[in-house]
Amino acid sequence: MNVRSLKLPSGRIALASLALLAFGGCASLSLDGGFGPVEQIAKDRLGKQVTWARSDTDREAIDRRVAQLLEQPLSADDAVQVALLNNRGLQASFAELGISEADMVQAGRLPNPGFNFARLTQGANVEIDRGIQFNLARLLMLPMVNQIEARRFEQARGAGALSMLSLASETRKAYVLAVAADETQRYMLQVQTAAEAGAELARRQAQAGNWNKLQQAREQSFYADAALNHARAELARGAARERLTRLMGLWGSATQFRLPERLPDLPQAPNDLPGIEQAAMAQRIDVQAAKLVTEQLAKNLGLIRATRFVNVLEVGAVRNTYNDAPTQRGYAISVELPLFDWGGARVAKAEAIYMQAVNRAAETAINARSEVRGAYANYRISYDIARHFRDEIVPLKRRISEENLLRYNGMLIGVFELLADARSQITSVNGYIEALRDFWLAQADLDMALIGKPVGTPSMTAMPAAISATDSGAAAH
Repeated sequence: MNVRSLKLPSGRIALASLALLAFGGCASLSLDGGFGPVEQIAKDRLGKQVTWARSDTDREAIDRRVAQLLEQPLSADDAVQVALLNNRGLQASFAELGISEADMVQAGRLPNPGFNFARLTQGANVEIDRGIQFNLARLLMLPMVNQIEARRFEQARGAGALSMLSLASETRKAYVLAVAADETQRYMLQVQTAAEAGAELARRQAQAGNWNKLQQAREQSFYADAALNHARAELARGAARERLTRLMGLWGSATQFRLPERLPDLPQAPNDLPGIEQAAMAQRIDVQAAKLVTEQLAKNLGLIRATRFVNVLEVGAVRNTYNDAPTQRGYAISVELPLFDWGGARVAKAEAIYMQAVNRAAETAINARSEVRGAYANYRISYDIARHFRDEIVPLKRRISEENLLRYNGMLIGVFELLADARSQITSVNGYIEALRDFWLAQADLDMALIGKPVGTPSMTAMPAAISATDSGAAAH
């Protein structure tokens, strides 16, 4: 028996295989997992720091920074910064970058070659067959598959950036709601205090015989309503604070963070944005992602058409040795014959998916234009309402209160008229708080509308099996 070690044959197939093996071996993971552009977007669009906690050291640095921010009463920017650093859901979305990059690197590497060994005996004769095979279809499609996975990685990076921007917007809105709820609760307490004083005075007047039961019942009814409104304001305050706490990822003693006593003042003038639709088309991440999905599926469709007749194409080197005959050398190719499946159904499915992506991209663009117009209209109207409260209603109520106080001092009106006027003034101030709250919420919505909002895309929800790289090694996903 003559058994010798296997040696790869010389020739073009061997050289091409070695070159592709060297190319596939060069693919490697990056140091930051593709996080750099996301970090830059946070700096450019939000002016904030964002960190991907990939180690205990990173987590400790985040905890120190969060503790430092919580030492002072939180501003809106501080709340956003805490959320960007500490929200665990955002950290989970950053992990998608690592997963997608690993897929991209894996797509750039060659599948392991196959080796077969056979030992056959027939009496005294021994035959040993040895061979090595490479998936030639995967070798030929490797550059295109690598490009497709690179686009998917870009989509994952865009989705991570959009999640970050969405979290910043939601945190800013939650902050506005929490501060406004604090203010409202305090003013409702003042209303309740004034109503309680009026009810007590009415009770004493009724006991002295100066008031009838109807007048006393009216004051008691107003006090009951004021107490109910205060309880509702307290409930809303707790809910708003808890939502802000969740978005900032706080627990334990950190939940005792402090908020300022009032919302920021209304700006002197609203922002004028004449080219807002064009800006949205250029900036919105969801619009850009929809375009990328369409381009990717177009590439995939071309790949499906190129490989519709060849699902499996393998090439290998063969070397057979015998104990009583010369060694045999050569190569073998195996091809799947398209007798039953000519690939028409796969191509039709890919075309339908591509047209679906085209229409969804158009829908995204149309919706983006509508959303940004609506957000800007809401922003301008909210500003006008808040300014009307600030410049007209609140000063007018204040002048009325001052005039009533002069009349009370002159004994022209009684204490109950003065209390009723005080209630009216408090209510107008609370109306201004709500209008100012609505304006800052509209501002946050407008900022997010110019950037984009998270939406499901065909590529991120489900890629078809017909264009999966696992489909016999002949197509890309």
